[in-house]
Amino acid sequence: MARNFVQPGDVITLTAPADVKGGEIVTVGALTGVAAYDAKAGAEVEVALTGVFELPCSEALAQGALAYWADGKVAAEGDLLIGAVIAAAGSGAATCRVRLNAVTT
Repeated sequence: MARNFVQPGDVITLTAPADVKGGEIVTVGALTGVAAYDAKAGAEVEVALTGVFELPCSEALAQGALAYWADGKVAAEGDLLIGAVIAAAGSGAATCRVRLNAVTT
């Protein structure tokens, strides 16, 4: 391993931009992930940047569709691309499974 290696980076520590609950999406700049536990605004929180998570879904989404975070739910369109849908979510589905991208665009 190279001497300048710091960590794998799948889970990192961020400063919570607002109060968050474990399992919720956290965005700090270009980093978006899922909080590992509850944290108050300004506190450190561990955030998973990669992996597959079951998240609230706003509409039917096909497997492989881009997953955007919009109004607190995964959507087919939006300003914050967070990953891709790994299992189709039918109409009326409350949640969908998303593989996070680590960095948002």
